[in-house]
Amino acid sequence: MIPAVLPTYNRAPLTFERGEGSWLIAEDGRRYLDMGAGIAVNALGHANPALTKALTEQAQKVWHLSNLYRIPEQERLAAMLVEKTFADTVFFTNSGTEAAELVVKMARKHWHDAGQPDRTRILTFEGAFHGRSSAAIAAAGSEKMTKGFGPLLPGFTQLAWGDHEALDRAIRAPDVAAVLVEPIQGEGGIRPMPDVCLKGLRDLCDETGVLMILDEVQCGVGRTGRLFAHEWAGVSPDIMMVAKGIGGGFPLGAVLAIEDAARAMTVGTHGSTYGGNPLACAVGAAVMDIVGDDTFLSEVRRKSGLFRQGLEGLVAAHPDVFEGVRGSGLMLGLKCKVAPADLVKAGYEQGLLTVPAADNVVRLLPPLNIGDEDIAEALRRLDKAAGSLKAA
Repeated sequence: MIPAVLPTYNRAPLTFERGEGSWLIAEDGRRYLDMGAGIAVNALGHANPALTKALTEQAQKVWHLSNLYRIPEQERLAAMLVEKTFADTVFFTNSGTEAAELVVKMARKHWHDAGQPDRTRILTFEGAFHGRSSAAIAAAGSEKMTKGFGPLLPGFTQLAWGDHEALDRAIRAPDVAAVLVEPIQGEGGIRPMPDVCLKGLRDLCDETGVLMILDEVQCGVGRTGRLFAHEWAGVSPDIMMVAKGIGGGFPLGAVLAIEDAARAMTVGTHGSTYGGNPLACAVGAAVMDIVGDDTFLSEVRRKSGLFRQGLEGLVAAHPDVFEGVRGSGLMLGLKCKVAPADLVKAGYEQGLLTVPAADNVVRLLPPLNIGDEDIAEALRRLDKAAGSLKAA
């Protein structure tokens, strides 16, 4: 008999009743160190006072208006994002998946209005994850996400990760509208695109006129120690997807774009009932007040160095369990020689929460404001988890 909640998730047998910073407290009172942060969503930890204050103050004013009227909180957050990024304009969504839908529409509408309606194809990469909507699964193209959901939305071509020659050939086709890529693949196994490759992609887009779309849903909002991951390569996209950390745990996403890429999206071409609602944008502005600060980002970089050094030590101490460390900032992955699910389960036994990914990787995505003592504790618990697998 089917349960009341549609069984599309393989949930761990854990139930949490409250959170405090980097910690979650289960119903039985046991404390778990949260190194997943809701899959990079709780950027400032659980029950963050600044975010709680922003949410409760706004909740006492107005929750929802729809986009029939001006929303001051939305305008404030958009202005903050424009000031801090490459973008000229922002559209707010409720999730990364909704952002994916808009970037596809925006890229195709751009070329339609530019008098080249046949330029509809979007190039993507093997191992990508852009959400679970029809457009997003067609973009990623993996059998795991697409099987049984055909016919798929046409107009996407998946390229092998790291195949520069294939990219150079494909991008010159006359029907190509855009390239969509994650600077660091999250679900794909914490696979960073090297800075030189991101620069090369920007050069190819400039040469061909193809729009460069970045998916920074997981790697953005301070996760790598810069506000957005592409900043490390010194390049800027034409369009970018944002979600997860921007809301600090409240559902919020956004599409950021330069004017030329976005100008075709005029009145009536897109919309959202809840997107950019006052509650979400009040919280998002509070997140940006903190994460957008250079001193805060400097601390993320310092903590990431501390954490990575410890993880490298773990790899050396458990060569039969770990193969290496991947990632940037506080978006790190342990490449495993054991099944990732086994390490995740061993972590539960040690009161530690991690997140599995593809390519035999376990993700470590702690809150960006995690303390040094919690980093040290996470390393101790990972050491014990790895030791238990070795003993087994």
